[in-house]
Amino acid sequence: QVQLVESGGGLVQAGGSLRLSCAASGTIFSIASMGWYRQAEGKQRDLVAVITSGGGTTYADSVKGRFTTSRDNAKNTVYLQMNSLKVEDTAVYYCNAKIKSWPLSGERDYWGQGTQVTVSS
Repeated sequence: QVQLVESGGGLVQAGGSLRLSCAASGTIFSIASMGWYRQAEGKQRDLVAVITSGGGTTYADSVKGRFTTSRDNAKNTVYLQMNSLKVEDTAVYYCNAKIKSWPLSGERDYWGQGTQVTVSS
């Protein structure tokens, strides 16, 4: 069993910063990519940022230059530093990880419970 637990959401004014964390725990052999998605009310869930086990990153165009993702492989934790936040960044942010629980098992997608980020004008 694997769990992803997120923290760090909240309410912030436009132009402010927040840092999200997501820790994976349970039966974990290896973690390939870890990432962040977000879903605004009434909209689909979209990719925000992804980081591979080797540190390669991919960002949505809308957050490039403002958001930075990083990970601590020893702690199975991924972070999302969000700067210069805009009202349109308001959404529920979900952590995602692609995890193998055993050496010969397949990779599975796991999701966190989501954390609300609200940016006020």
